[in-house]
Amino acid sequence: MTRLKRTIGLPVLLFYGLGNILGAGIYVLIGKVAGEAGMYVPLAFFTASVVAGISAFTYSELSARYPLSAGEAVYIDEGFHSAALSRLTGVLIACSGMVSAATISRGFYGYFSTILPLPEVLVITGIIVLLGALTMWGISQSVGVAASLTVIEIVGLLLVIWAGRDALATLPARIDTLVPPMQSSAMIGIILGSFLAFFAYIGFEDMVNIAEEVKNPQRNLPAAILLALLIASLMYASVALVAVLSVDQETLSASQAPLAEVLSATSDIDPRIISIISMIAIVNGALIQLIMASRLFYGMASKGWLWHQLATVNAKTQTPINATVLVVVLTLGLALWIPLETLARSTSYLVLVVFALANAALLLIKRTQATPEGIINNPLWVPVTGFISCLGLVCFQLVSG
Repeated sequence: MTRLKRTIGLPVLLFYGLGNILGAGIYVLIGKVAGEAGMYVPLAFFTASVVAGISAFTYSELSARYPLSAGEAVYIDEGFHSAALSRLTGVLIACSGMVSAATISRGFYGYFSTILPLPEVLVITGIIVLLGALTMWGISQSVGVAASLTVIEIVGLLLVIWAGRDALATLPARIDTLVPPMQSSAMIGIILGSFLAFFAYIGFEDMVNIAEEVKNPQRNLPAAILLALLIASLMYASVALVAVLSVDQETLSASQAPLAEVLSATSDIDPRIISIISMIAIVNGALIQLIMASRLFYGMASKGWLWHQLATVNAKTQTPINATVLVVVLTLGLALWIPLETLARSTSYLVLVVFALANAALLLIKRTQATPEGIINNPLWVPVTGFISCLGLVCFQLVSG
């Protein structure tokens, strides 16, 4: 039987994770977050980063303990010893990947339409089919492309930050406008905004689903997860500050291409430049989500949890083609029929539930199994806090929404 091949080192893995995190959110959703949180967008992103950061430590330990392609499904199985719950978790995270890819594809059209107005159905279908073909081509090729595109994403965000340096210089004088009053309406807006902003941090967990194609996964997976989230958080904080200090919230929240709006307000640089970079970033995020979902279906099928044909690996490309085709078809349907903000909220719900389960699984594992030597060993408060914060954010959104 043809197996997956270990070809991915730490640098490529780091850029793979960064590309997914950066492309999945800040280019698409910062305007939507502004619609909820107003001037307090930076606080919304900070709150989301704390919730994601705690779970990132949980994933770092779990990925070192169990470096397998089925990722979260394996973790739940090890913690709860329930095949039914493991299957459900695997399906949830695969659905989150496909919904995320659909979200990103709709965001791609928002930027694309500022350059070339073509029918939405044509653009979305074309980009998803093209990325599906790349995913089938080979893991080295597709992850290599993703890593290369990540460099362009980072350049785009640095361009926005550099262009907004004058706006950032006004921060000391305007800091009071970024501090919310102790009023329930402001706090509710920040938390609702952080629920949307959480989508921008999704991506680090996807690295665990290519674990069987990573060199030295016990060391490289935890390092890449934590580094990717740290770098993304610092860049998000800077971009969020530039955005709220340079563009009014109504304009920002109404824009289909929010970072192009920010660049227009802060410099004479042609905003089409950031639109092109944004499209590249968005394409990268969608590509990585398709890779993740296909590998997750492959991993689950290999364990007998899904239709066995999904575990078939093509001898020439060494990729799970059947699983990839299924993922592409489902993603295309979601992208064509469901609005962007609804897709983003759905992704956040799915991922937060999976994060809560993963934190609970690690807590159970740490209480019943010894920690292998040479891997990250978190204190018990990490999975406990991660479980409470993820579940709390979901419950708040359900009650407030």
